Amino acid sequence: MLLEPDVTVVVIVYNDAARLARAVRSVLEQSLPGVEVVIVDDASTDATPEVAARLAAAHQDRIRVFTLQANSGGCGRPRNVGIDAARGRYVMFLDSDDTLDRHACRNLVTTADETGADLVSGRCVRVFPDREQNWYPWLYRERRVYESVLDDPDLLYDTLSTNKCYRRDFLDRADLWFVDGLHYEDLLFSAQAYVAARRIVTIPHRVYNWFVVPRDDSLSITNRRAELRNFADRLEIHRRIDAVFHAHGADELARLKNVKFVNHDLLLYLRELRSRDPEYRRAFLELARSYLAELDPAVFAECNPLPAIGAYLVRRGDIEGAVAAADYAAKRGRKPVLSVEPVERDGRIYWSGDHLQAALRRRILDVTDLGLHSAPLDAFDLGGQVTAINRAGGELRLAGTVVNPLGRLGADLEPSGTLEIRDRRRKNRAFRIPVTVRHEADRIRWETEFAPARKIRPFGLVDQTWGLWLRLKVGGDTVTVRLTSDGTAHDGVRVPVRPRLTRLAGDHLEAYVAESGELALRIVGDRWPARVTLPVLRRVARTAVGRRWWQWFGRIERALIRRLTGRTTKVAVFNRLLVRLPVKKGAIVFESHLGAQYSDNPKYIHRALRESGVPYQAIWSYSGSRRGFPSDATLVRRGSWAYYRALARAEYWIDNQGFPAGLVKRPETTYIQTWHGSAFKRMGFDEPTVKQATRSEHARLATMVGRYDHFLVRSEHDVRTLVKGLGVTADLLRIGYPRNDALVTGGDSEEQTALRRRLGLEDDERTVVLYAPTFRTGENGRPAERFQIPFDLERFVREFGETHVLLIRAHYLSRVVVPPGLRGTVIDVGGEHDVTTLMLLADALITDYSSVMFDYALLERPMIFYTPDAEDYVSRRRGAYFDLAEHVPGPVVGDEAGLFAALGDLDGNRRDHADRRRRFVERFGEYDTGTAAKAIVERFFTGGDRG
Repeated sequence: MLLEPDVTVVVIVYNDAARLARAVRSVLEQSLPGVEVVIVDDASTDATPEVAARLAAAHQDRIRVFTLQANSGGCGRPRNVGIDAARGRYVMFLDSDDTLDRHACRNLVTTADETGADLVSGRCVRVFPDREQNWYPWLYRERRVYESVLDDPDLLYDTLSTNKCYRRDFLDRADLWFVDGLHYEDLLFSAQAYVAARRIVTIPHRVYNWFVVPRDDSLSITNRRAELRNFADRLEIHRRIDAVFHAHGADELARLKNVKFVNHDLLLYLRELRSRDPEYRRAFLELARSYLAELDPAVFAECNPLPAIGAYLVRRGDIEGAVAAADYAAKRGRKPVLSVEPVERDGRIYWSGDHLQAALRRRILDVTDLGLHSAPLDAFDLGGQVTAINRAGGELRLAGTVVNPLGRLGADLEPSGTLEIRDRRRKNRAFRIPVTVRHEADRIRWETEFAPARKIRPFGLVDQTWGLWLRLKVGGDTVTVRLTSDGTAHDGVRVPVRPRLTRLAGDHLEAYVAESGELALRIVGDRWPARVTLPVLRRVARTAVGRRWWQWFGRIERALIRRLTGRTTKVAVFNRLLVRLPVKKGAIVFESHLGAQYSDNPKYIHRALRESGVPYQAIWSYSGSRRGFPSDATLVRRGSWAYYRALARAEYWIDNQGFPAGLVKRPETTYIQTWHGSAFKRMGFDEPTVKQATRSEHARLATMVGRYDHFLVRSEHDVRTLVKGLGVTADLLRIGYPRNDALVTGGDSEEQTALRRRLGLEDDERTVVLYAPTFRTGENGRPAERFQIPFDLERFVREFGETHVLLIRAHYLSRVVVPPGLRGTVIDVGGEHDVTTLMLLADALITDYSSVMFDYALLERPMIFYTPDAEDYVSRRRGAYFDLAEHVPGPVVGDEAGLFAALGDLDGNRRDHADRRRRFVERFGEYDTGTAAKAIVERFFTGGDRG
């Protein structure tokens, strides 16, 4: 027997005979030898006592077992028994359904001994059947030593007790025990430990494996959110934590903890509230309002916007508005659902028209920055209510409403729609039924009638739940609608169904609201034999063997779907099979900005071809909406099988960025790479991040560029920078950019008139200023979805609104939000595909490092270079090919005051920088003569070079 172990690991267990041995084995196999196990059995009624006894008998020197006489109903009492029995210098906790990493004890104890820390915490990993997920990974990126939890209050997010090692004399000194009789004992214990610890250390090592079995019939206590006691206990624990913090004079921690409660804890329950019955919702509201009333209102101002709205509306008793806020605060990987009607007041957008009497309420409910008034309609799903479900014999009639936020689904547009009954496990499998749709007041109404037994034919075992969604087409937009029910419309509804696996798998569908919010249908068995066989099949599926089979089947199924529909398969089929199809003479695949737009050089080559009268087939790739693409072209969705087939059979590829990596271009296809701008920022192999990339990444870029047959350049600067940086070896076409022909010749006057009409500037004589900044990444290195305007738009309106109009054109990968109160003076033109038409409209340009500078200079109009982040963007991130201030034909300003001063002197700008503009064009646009598109058509399509 270990007289003084280094660590005592307390393993608590209740009715978990199947997994206890795995948990204990993970302790016995620790690389640190001096580890003992204390098993505390919480009065199990299965074979757990026998398993524990066998383990103890086999390892008498390392395992002791303690058994409670009556079940405690939680984790607190068994862990306290373990603490009391522990003999180690350190104590750790392990649940019977989880495991420790093999080096967990060594890494934690060694760190504690080295630093003298009372508490050492390591990385916990949630292990799903098909993936792993780190628990609050930003806390564990590196080893950190804290003298107090106040050094990093984010530690409060990790409230687990199981991924931590506690010095035993610290537990005694601080009198730390788990609360008995309440769930969420970890939260209180961790808060007490964080406050009392003299030193805390976090390490990046993996220490704890938290196994998550989504379809387990016996949910863990903390996942039983459908039980009202669960929420009541959570609130009581939070009250006790507040008391602990206040007792230690840590009011700042209490405030931060309450922010976390709003951002995280409350949101968990609000997201699932639609699936609860009315009695639960009433009781929940009463409990939540009571606790939220105790919080300082200033807490709401510090929370994330949507959780703050949800919490504040719960406090006000508006449960529907609160649940809608939780709908929009989408989980990662899901679209937000907009299920309320926001309102506009005084040029701002508010979540609700109610509760706006006080300044604090207006501040909390102000959602202007979400861009609900201007974001593309496919950026979110809409919320819809099923208001009636009626069964008449074998027919089912459904009717309902859909929100129409801010009237964006215009009443002048005739909507149409389809009811989709989707397999909730395989979202891409659905039964589709036409619906009748009409505008009514401020909402959209729909209805349909069908026979489920004929329209819905599930297999019966692997597809037992089906969600109800709508797809609406309004104008050129397609909108997805999640359908839900308030709990009364669908009550008691059951309809016959004929599963393909016969009636053994069920004979009826019943309606219910899933925890994710949508109204759903599930297969039930009312008659013989399904009434007998279906419960048996489900019980088998919940056994250990059944769960393993289900998980195995799910993994195989998902892998098969990924294999058949994934990009890797499509590339392989392209390279081995599709390229053997005959080339279609005259077929041209056009693509601009990876399918995002009908724009740039490919657009103007397409136009010139159209005007030439040469026979050809234009195929345009699109990645989002089809709106704005030419009606006389064949459209294929980027990444679809049709897209790859078109590329395989095309005589020409014409794009401005890059067709998918991995495609081997056949010799019969000619690839004309037009690119999308001259270079100020370092590009390709000259870019710092690419220089630091792996050899395989370098090879991938070289292979993509190696497919080019021809490459457009507009100056010898392009040859020295772009061509060299990208490693281009293709034939260089020194003809300029087709998109810039219009800037030299004046462009299409009808197109300009149509643009002015769309923007509401038809008879506006104000000076038009175009702001077109470059692309930026977020903190994670990915494209920044939203571009934050780096100057005060309201100040622009105050100072220049009478004389100027500001058009904001963010990079196509980003979007901006312009408050509706500024409409008419500040206009978001990100929805316009073609920046060339915007440049022709603009009397002046504000940019930073964007290649738009090289194009706009052709117009000989004023330019301002606003670069408040030059030190970071140019010096630290990308690097540049030349000094901006030395060459650009306009003032370079770094702050708002300089920008507004430059805007006030556009006439002086035009006059003082005329010579610099001329020299700038000579250096960077020497081949832009207005004939580029014509030159390409003549060379490749009217009897010239066909290869």
